Amino acid sequence: MAAHTTNYVSTFIEVADDCPVDHAEEPPTGEKPTIAALHYRLIAQEPYVHTSDDVIFTTHALRTGIDPDDVAAREAFFSKGQPCLRSSPLGKRYGWGIAHDAEGRVALVPRESEDYAVLAADPATAHTRAMRSRRA
Repeated sequence: MAAHTTNYVSTFIEVADDCPVDHAEEPPTGEKPTIAALHYRLIAQEPYVHTSDDVIFTTHALRTGIDPDDVAAREAFFSKGQPCLRSSPLGKRYGWGIAHDAEGRVALVPRESEDYAVLAADPATAHTRAMRSRRA
């Protein structure tokens, strides 16, 4: 069976229409890191290094106690569809756009930044939005 993927190429995930903040915020870190905190840490510490699949699987592995380098576990995880970074709290709640480069590697872009405005207006980049938190 073909593996599913959450990767986008040359795509910018803009902040959700109903995002409650006008400036990007770092998600709070607690004793047990949230999905938002893990996504933030993985992407912010190494921009344009990891793909969306890397971030999604590593987050799952860290939260469930699996070795993030376990190839068989990763294959099993992606044997069925997984939510992509459009569903990440980073774009829904914390004000971060997520840029995917031509190789599918991701970086965070604060919504108030000039980089965000440039990416949001770039006709050479595909555009989508983070998912809304509530129905319209």
